[in-house]
Amino acid sequence: MLTTELERFVAEDLGEWDDSSTLVPEIEAVAGVVAREDCIISGLFEAQEIFAYFRLTATPLFDDGEFVPAGSQVITIRGSARSILQSERLALNFMARMSGISTLTRQCTLLAGRRVRIAATRKTTPGFRAFEKKAVFLGGGDTHRFNLSDAVLIKDNHIAILGLEECLRRARERASFTKKIEVEIENAADMIKAARCGADIIMFDNMSPEEIARGVEQLQETGLRDRLLLEASGGITIDNLSEYAACGVDVISLGALTRDAKWIDLSLEMQVH
Repeated sequence: MLTTELERFVAEDLGEWDDSSTLVPEIEAVAGVVAREDCIISGLFEAQEIFAYFRLTATPLFDDGEFVPAGSQVITIRGSARSILQSERLALNFMARMSGISTLTRQCTLLAGRRVRIAATRKTTPGFRAFEKKAVFLGGGDTHRFNLSDAVLIKDNHIAILGLEECLRRARERASFTKKIEVEIENAADMIKAARCGADIIMFDNMSPEEIARGVEQLQETGLRDRLLLEASGGITIDNLSEYAACGVDVISLGALTRDAKWIDLSLEMQVH
């Protein structure tokens, strides 16, 4: 991460004066971070950067994106006991949050199977999006758009203002040839219209698996399916994911990857020399 970004995180966590850590003398110590539950570990790289900022030596024992069994030590830290305590919570927060997202993402990719890609959304924590998206990637998912400039996504509110055909006309006219144009649809009529008017990707938004399956079949019958990427989104969770994966889409995007991921239980254990 950028030095200024790291310094912002550190300043937020330390505050003006840290009375707790300064109780500890400046002695050399060794500590280890232990995963209390099975997980796909993520955030080790960021934790290393945090520990290095505090002039500590951190050695990861796993790679980011690797499965970690419960009870495993994932990283060893050496250096000032006071600095270890000062950096502990910030480093653990990165690893716990990112590992939770990676773990949920891996569960979803396994449920979806090889043919369907699992993707994130822009439903992310402001200021922390890059790390949450990275955690999705490390869990085997697709990051989708990082921001509005990555692709043209025509949503229901765009269509309400301009109409679908005018939105597509303007998108083709104004967007770079390098950008894909995606249209969010809620019914079969708009699906066919979007396909015929130049959309690259069609997103089935808040539709049931049965409705989406009928839409995919209709696109096949009209000869439009092969040139389109099809995405399902809206109301999809780990509980109904398998049904959506079977309806014929190429991508399933879930806000749940970042919204519902629980933090992985990690703890730092200190051993003074």
